[in-house]
Parts: sequence; C-alpha cells; structure tokens
Amino acid sequence: MTLLEVCVDSLASARAAIRGGADRLELCSALAIGGLTPYKALLEQIRAESDIPIRCLMRPRAGDFLYTPEEIRMMAEQIRELKEAGADGFVIGCLTAEGDLDGAAMAPLIEAADGAGLTLHRCIDVSRDPLETYRAAGRLGIDTVLTSGAAGSCVKGMDLIGQMLREDGPQVLIGAGVNAKVIAAFREAYPEATAFHMSGKRDIPSAMVFRREGVPMGIPGFDEWHLQQTDEEAVRLAKEVLCR
Repeated sequence: MTLLEVCVDSLASARAAIRGGADRLELCSALAIGGLTPYKALLEQIRAESDIPIRCLMRPRAGDFLYTPEEIRMMAEQIRELKEAGADGFVIGCLTAEGDLDGAAMAPLIEAADGAGLTLHRCIDVSRDPLETYRAAGRLGIDTVLTSGAAGSCVKGMDLIGQMLREDGPQVLIGAGVNAKVIAAFREAYPEATAFHMSGKRDIPSAMVFRREGVPMGIPGFDEWHLQQTDEEAVRLAKEVLCR
C-alpha cells in the first residue's frame, strides 16, 4: 500500500494537501525552520473539516535533538493534549550527545502516545550511524522512519535509503526534496519504495500593501513578504505518480 504524507503548518496548506490527495498529514508549526510542535487549535481546525490521519511533530525548538528533561516533560504533556484533540500519531526523536538514538529520553514520549502511531523524524539523518538508528527505532516499537538518507536531499541519500528499504524494520518514509519526478525515480530504482513525505510548498505574495523594509521580525534576510503554502497541484501530481 502506498502512502503520501504532506507536512503542513497552516489550515490553508492542510486544505490544499487534502484536495490534492494526501493520505496523511504531518502537522507542525514554523516549517521555515524545519518544523516545530503545532498548535492544538490548528489541529482542532483541521479536525473540524476532515478525518484524514494526522501525525503531529514533537519538536519544542529549532536546533539539535539533544533535549533537556524539562523539554522531554513538555513534549510528553503536549502529546497527551494533542492526542485528546484528535491526533492519530506523533513524530518524535531524541539523540544522545554522542549521536545515538536516546531510548531513555524517548520512553516518556512513547508512553504518552499510548499506542498511537509513531514516526522517527529526521534526527536519524544527523545521527552517528543512521542504519543502526533505523534498527534502534524498530526495537523501540516505532512504526515509521522519516529519512533523507543522511543527506541534504533524498536523491543524494538514495543509496542509504535503499539499504533501509532492504531491512526488515519500520516503514521507510522518504523525505527531503520529494516531488513527482523524485517519486518516479525512486520507484524505478526501488520498487519497494512506497511511502513519501513532501511539503510541496509554493510562495504566496503577502497581501500587505504597506511594507516597511529593513525591520526583520526574526532571522535577518528572511523574506517576510511571502507566505509558503502547500501547492495542491504538486500534491496531486505526486499522488498520481505514486499510484501508477
């Protein structure tokens, strides 16, 4: 069975992904910095319109995946709140300072999920030994691993992804740079590649008429006069290729 997961951080993007034929959403906030934990209110807005499966990203901040006990406790509490609000699963990942998967840190998150679906996020791609991290995820009971093959894009990481696909372990969810063309290339090289993760973003010009330049709200140089939203047609094309 094929799976096309679309990561979204707004109601508009969720609507576009659903119209385009997404099988599942990864819900987050702040995709521009790699995604953070989403707002409960946003999940509730989507749930009011659709029963599509939704996995929520659990990432309390940008940066590395070496979390403090306080951050772990906060994520566990957020998991319980988001599950009550309608989340079907969660996207989690913690590393040790040495770059290995931190099972002890992840245990409270897995317990809070209480049987919900679990994806290991792309902490695998910055781990010391991605293949061993993949295997460790399976031993923890995680059902899906999102990966670019420890590369800047899944195309560059194709060889390592191929090794994971040959393993008897969690579902390999291929992400980073995914579009219809990339899916076609993977399916040709690895027919067993059946699960893909994409954002399909496009830039939407801001509706602001008055624009004061030179006053950044965050990262200097960040374009605050364009909004990124999921492109319905990009999702539709990817789904068509995946289902051939």
